[in-house]
Amino acid sequence: MKIYTSKYRNHWVSPYTILEKVLFWKDWENIDYDTPWVDKCSNILNPFCVAWQKILDFIHPRITYIKIDRWDTWSMDHTLAEVILPMLKQLQKEKHGAPMTDDDDVPDNLKSTSAKPKEEEWDTDEFHFERWDWILDEMIWAFEQKVIDDDESKFFDNSAYEGNHSDWFNDMSKGESKTKVDWDGLKAHQSRKTNGYRLFGKYYEALWD
Repeated sequence: MKIYTSKYRNHWVSPYTILEKVLFWKDWENIDYDTPWVDKCSNILNPFCVAWQKILDFIHPRITYIKIDRWDTWSMDHTLAEVILPMLKQLQKEKHGAPMTDDDDVPDNLKSTSAKPKEEEWDTDEFHFERWDWILDEMIWAFEQKVIDDDESKFFDNSAYEGNHSDWFNDMSKGESKTKVDWDGLKAHQSRKTNGYRLFGKYYEALWD
């Protein structure tokens, strides 16, 4: 897999920006953009602004090159996790806000029903940002487990074999095993991973800064 992508490009120049630069002596802080003469000038400039944007978009387009090799889909879930994980970590570090989240996705102590009453209906409650932090943490944890080669090994105890791997394979071929398995721990571990991936899908369109 090879991925080359540049930052997003914004080539739009507003007609009002041009007017403010050209008519710099005007008191723009006190001029309403809906004023007839301003609106008329804006309508005249707008086609030129659109044309200029298209020219710059053509000359300096955003670079996005993605090449997928056939082996990238052998373990596609693992391959994608190696890309998703660092992006989630960067988003968590640099985010400037939080989306609306459901109480069903967080522990009881972070639910909106556990928060103090809001002063205004449109206000966010005191746990609004903490809920998003918690959800991101769960996503990150789940993808961290995916990039580990054997994240479930800690739930299997093969110490009874005392390092004799041939005995382990012989027993397994006979349908026997001395391996001790923490089934409750294994089930809880998998359940948490599954929930992290579910949260990733549910809040996929909120993964932006």
